[in-house]
Amino acid sequence: MDYEVVFSVAGVVAMFGWAVLLASPWMPVWSDRIAGLFVPITLAAGYTIMFVWFPADSGGFGSFAEVTLLFSNPEALMAGWVHFLAFDLFVGAWICRQGRADGLRFWFVLPCLPVTFLFGPAGFLLFSLVRAVGNTAGMSARRAQT
Repeated sequence: MDYEVVFSVAGVVAMFGWAVLLASPWMPVWSDRIAGLFVPITLAAGYTIMFVWFPADSGGFGSFAEVTLLFSNPEALMAGWVHFLAFDLFVGAWICRQGRADGLRFWFVLPCLPVTFLFGPAGFLLFSLVRAVGNTAGMSARRAQT
């Protein structure tokens, strides 16, 4: 397996999904379908193929030492990277959907997306804070319209 090619292709696929999320205020249904479903499923399929057909020859999940050994294998490291790309995008799409459902203005949701892309759980935390403040401070579009 050429890891550089897999890395590049997975990155381009994920970036396409993130670009679609940035356009989600203008095409929410397509954004949900593409960035919230199609691209994460594509990445998940790639992850599954790597995990099943190119298993790591050592390591595991039972201890920190086993995880360290596991991710010293290029196969497991690549599968782990694709795993992160798929799940971070899935969470980013959920953030956009939930922000719309809560009536939050996209400008308040937007900073959460690059943080989620780069730092996963920190982006989820930021969105949780934005959501909590937005629901109590009137940052929602619904409240602004009434």
